[in-house]
This record gives sequence, C-alpha cells and structure tokens, in this order.
Amino acid sequence: MVDGSPDRYEAIIIGSGQAGTPLALALAAAGRRTALVERDHVGGTCINEGCTPTKTMIASARIAHLVSRAGDYGISCSGATVDLERVRARKRGIVASFRAGSERRLAEAENLDLLRGEGRFVATDRIEVRDADGSTRLVEAPMVFLNVGTRPRRPDLAGIGRITPLDSTSIMELGDVPEHLIVLGGGYVGVEFAQMFRRFGARVTIVQRRDQLLPREDPDIAKLVADVLMEEGIEVELGAEAVEVAPHGVNGVELVIRNTGSERAICGSHLLMAAGRQPNTDSLNLEIAGVRTDERGYIIVNDRLKTNVPGIYALGDVKGGPAFTHISYDDYRVARANLLDGGSASIRDRLVPYAVFVDPQLGRIGLSEREARAAGIPHHVATMPMAYVARAIEVAESRGMIKAIVHAETDRILGAAVFGLEGGELMTVIQVAMMGDLPYTALRDGVFAHPTLAESLNNLFADLPK
Repeated sequence: MVDGSPDRYEAIIIGSGQAGTPLALALAAAGRRTALVERDHVGGTCINEGCTPTKTMIASARIAHLVSRAGDYGISCSGATVDLERVRARKRGIVASFRAGSERRLAEAENLDLLRGEGRFVATDRIEVRDADGSTRLVEAPMVFLNVGTRPRRPDLAGIGRITPLDSTSIMELGDVPEHLIVLGGGYVGVEFAQMFRRFGARVTIVQRRDQLLPREDPDIAKLVADVLMEEGIEVELGAEAVEVAPHGVNGVELVIRNTGSERAICGSHLLMAAGRQPNTDSLNLEIAGVRTDERGYIIVNDRLKTNVPGIYALGDVKGGPAFTHISYDDYRVARANLLDGGSASIRDRLVPYAVFVDPQLGRIGLSEREARAAGIPHHVATMPMAYVARAIEVAESRGMIKAIVHAETDRILGAAVFGLEGGELMTVIQVAMMGDLPYTALRDGVFAHPTLAESLNNLFADLPK
C-alpha cells in the first residue's frame, strides 16, 4: 500500500550519480523544492563501484609493479608482498569518505529531500518510492530527471547459472588474490582489471571475441596495449568466442572458447565478466510514462537531454552514448544552464575525452584515424614513440606512442591517442588546443618547459607537411 497522498515537489531526480547529485543541489539552491531518490549509495557508480575504487586499487597495483622493477632504477629490494585485504580496506575507506561528503552536502541543503528507495513511474509526473522495508510513498513533480546509470551485463553464456562469476563490483571485494583470473571481455574494464590483478600476483587470461583489444581504438594503439599486457605476463586470446562455462574442481571454473574453428578449455580459479553493461531502466516502469527507449533499453533523448515526454529528462549513462563520469557531469551542466540560467546548451558535437587506466595510461580525444578515414576527412597522421620522449626515458617509462590526427586543409587537430606515461594528462594538453581551435603548429612551435611530457608535442608535429 502507498503511504499517504503524494508529496508535491518542483523536481524529482531518480539516481544520485554525477549528474543527479549536483543537479539536485543546484535546483534546491535556486529555491525549487526537490526530491532526490536513491535506492543504494549516494554518488552513483563513479564513487561507489567505478572510478574511485578501481583507480584506488590500480594505484596499489602500480606500487607492487614498481617494487618489482626496483632494480631498473638501481635500487635493491627484496620484493613486494600483496595484502589484498589491506588494499581492499584502503579502497573502502576512500569510497566511504567520498560518499560521506556527498551525503553531507545533500543533508545540509535547503529545499532538498533525499528519499531512500527505488523509484518507478505510476504516472507521467508521479513516482512511487519503495524503501527496502517494503513501505512506499508517492511524490509528484512537473519535472522528472532520470540518472539511474547502468550495471554490469551478464552475457547469455551456456552454463553461466552453474557458477558464481565476478563482475566489476564484486571483484573488488575479494580478500585474496586469485590463482588464475579469466577475464571475459577485452574492453576498458577488462584490461584495467587484468593488469591490476596480474600485478597483484595472479595468473591472468583475457578472452576477447573481437580481433583486437579495445575495439574503439585504432589497431596500432590496441596492439601496443596488448603488447604491454603480454609483456607483463598476461595471456591474451583474440578472436575467441566464449562457448560454455562450467565448474572445475573444488571452486574453479572451466571456460570453453572457440578460436579459428576449434574449441578448447581454459581452466581458472575465477571468472570476471567484463563484456559490457546494461541500463537500469527495467525497474522504472517507463511504459506508464510513455518514455521511449532503444532496443537495448537506453532512454532516447534529444540534444538537450529531453525525452519524448515533456518534463522528463535523462542524464548520464542511462541515455546511452559515451559512458564516462565527466560526460554525466557535463549533462548536469547542460541541464542547469537551460533550466536555471536561461541558456541553450546542447550535448551535440561536444568533445569526449577519456582515459583508460592501464599502465601506461591511454588518453583519447576526438577522432581516431579509422574514424577520420571512414568520414572521408582529408587528414594527416602524426606519430611518435614514447621512446623518443626525454622525460619518459629518464623515468624508465618509455613504452607506448603518441598519435594525432590533423585536418589536411585547416591544420586543426581532429583527435589524438596518447598511450604512454601520464597519457591522460598529455592528451588533455592536446584537448585544450582543440578547444581553443588552435592549429597544430601552435603546439609544434610552443615553448614548453624541459624536461616535461608536453614538450614532446614539438617533435610529434615537426614532420607534418607544411
């Protein structure tokens, strides 16, 4: 039974992720009575299961790796012993601190109610919120914002119900290092966890259905990433289709893969499912509100984040497209500008930077070479190995390469991939040039401090046609 009559708000936000939380605070600060509905943890995937915890654990894995390489720097060291329980405790502490900060800001805000429970439509402007104890309440508002995110997708794999696979959340709760971790999926999530647990001491095998890791990247960049992972002892199976999974031994798993027409089994202690995510729209009762979704369940929006139903918006990963925290936060800025500042902000044609936190990092912005070619854009390609970068040589981190795509007629930078030491930071330098509509020559001729990574951009662009 629903408890009482609907509470009236000016805005309801379902999901307290990186768009929902700041939007709730902004609306409330503008004097609009706002309800923020959250069924689990404040902060969304980024703080609780995504960016914050994974990068915390990646930092621990990097320390273990550096200790193993101490001799490269002339340092004698007896080696590292990984205590995964302490790694996990450090991760939990940082997550709890970030989450508490968000909760505190919400609690202190006027005109804002944080409603704990799962929200679903019972009418276009009315939401039922069901708490964990089964009690419910009704809230209604002329504006509803959906920031419910995504969750790991379990593939339709024969035998999957016979085992307990790991996903990107549960793997971070392990108290012991796996003996042999099989990673199903060679995308961003898969490669980060693969390298992390290899550095913790696990044997690791990546099984990737496509013929390269990181399918969105150019093949040369993807190959370099694969080379680095294999150099560290990770087994990489490309063009391998997962056929069936079954228990093996006491607590292990057996994964049957098909590659070049033949089948064979890989036996491991743990299986990580890293083959994509799915939107959290199945519990929203979108049919009642008439909100349209695509065939995968992602909410369809226009370039101002409006759904097909007036007054209902979708922000962040749930609308499909680039699934990055900074994109979710930019969605908030678009909504705030249009609703509170009288603006006309749009998500159309925005630059989408991202970083993959393998080590070395992969930073990406704009078009890849493959995308520029497919679009028929006249372009030049500038490449340079990190082994030519003085700073990378000095710190013994010279793996990878820098690659930039430049318009052949306008000299504007179309995109770049930086796979190397602090690749995400160096990519951002290129992004700022793109934001300022600078020609590549501005970076080629710029005076940068020596020895920094940024000065490598002088040489990267030096040999392009004048």
